[in-house]
Amino acid sequence: MAEKKPKILIADDDDSLRRVLEFQLSEAGYKVETAADGAQALELFSKTKFDCVITDWRMPAVSGLEVLRRANTINSETPVIIITAFGDVETAVQALRGGAFDFITKPFDRQVILSTIQKALKYGSALAEKRRLRALAHNDSYPENIIGNSEKIKQVLAIINRVAKTNATVLIQGESGTGKELVAKTIHLLSERKGKPFIAINCAAIPETLIEAELFGYKKGAFTGAISESKGKFEEANGGTLFLDEVSAMPLSSQTKLLRVLQEHEITRLGENLPRKINVRVIASTNEDLSELIKQNRFREDLYYRLAVVPITLPPLRKRREDIPLLAEHFLQKITQKHGIKPVKITQEVLEIFNSYSWPGNVRELENVIERMVILSDKEILTLDDVPEHIKNEQSRRLWFELPEEPINLEALECEILRETLKRFGGNQSQAARYLGITRSALIYRMKKYGLE
Repeated sequence: MAEKKPKILIADDDDSLRRVLEFQLSEAGYKVETAADGAQALELFSKTKFDCVITDWRMPAVSGLEVLRRANTINSETPVIIITAFGDVETAVQALRGGAFDFITKPFDRQVILSTIQKALKYGSALAEKRRLRALAHNDSYPENIIGNSEKIKQVLAIINRVAKTNATVLIQGESGTGKELVAKTIHLLSERKGKPFIAINCAAIPETLIEAELFGYKKGAFTGAISESKGKFEEANGGTLFLDEVSAMPLSSQTKLLRVLQEHEITRLGENLPRKINVRVIASTNEDLSELIKQNRFREDLYYRLAVVPITLPPLRKRREDIPLLAEHFLQKITQKHGIKPVKITQEVLEIFNSYSWPGNVRELENVIERMVILSDKEILTLDDVPEHIKNEQSRRLWFELPEEPINLEALECEILRETLKRFGGNQSQAARYLGITRSALIYRMKKYGLE
């Protein structure tokens, strides 16, 4: 089946520009409809579902601002791009505050408008996916707070939805800040155990001498300081779910006892001899490579296989960059509500900086950065000035692309960069050389080397 072409509405009272833009977008593979003024644009928009709207700012009778406002009312998921010959800051702020996806000043390059449209379509698609997931969440099919539209997150959601219907033990693997506990809670809430306790314990935060008492409980007098009997986490979670966070930090002696619990479904309190039957689902997580720990004799191989009946690997944020705009919007709403602040928007330039940053702290770091920006800014629109310096500084140092997993041909890559640069500057060698930071003679040498005319 042929892929459906995105449908774009162009509204501009400049006949010449409207025809040129219609030709360029049609040539790029889009289905295009045009309107000569704002009133005609709104009439078309109310009858047809468009994937993106491009509207001039100043038009007779119905302005671009009014088109923007009405379009947002009819379908807030359709991104609106404003184009104008009046590129002052006040107009840009007004457009972004009104809900525009981006603001482009005339005259603009063909590549600029095509690139902006691609980003707008991805953003609109992400909003539609978020609405779909919310609808599913209300039917207990999908979690509302696991935000993402990338293939990697869709795969994770599919596993969550299937495993939640079972009692299988789950091992969640991923870097710090990727949302392992959120996934564990989601599995619990989507399971038949959702009305029972969800108990979390961080194995790395408990001293080795106390972890067994915490997990299995103890009898009065079992050790110095045990002045009364106490239930362990397994008993507290009876009927529900026990989440063992950072299970890789558990000492080997405790791993042996945990393995027995998983096999026999019973625990024995410290100081007692009689076992107690339990009905607990165990979900574990780790940010370490357990296979390496097994080789180092720091983690039991048999326990690993008991825990990893269903493994779930959460991707780091740098491997799912297409989810950053959706996550940023989610955190903006969450943070402004949390602090009682008026709604705040974020510019496309900030999202581009976010997209190029490595995010070592993953989703948790993104949330913390946005919260800091919201709290420290007194503006309604967050700009590059609000972005922490360490993020901007890294962006200036790193490549604009991710190296692929498979090997690359360096000469083929250099040839392609030269070809695209020359194409960008219409074959002008001086401009291309300046862009690449080399001399014109060095450029000519490389052109001859690769047979580029």
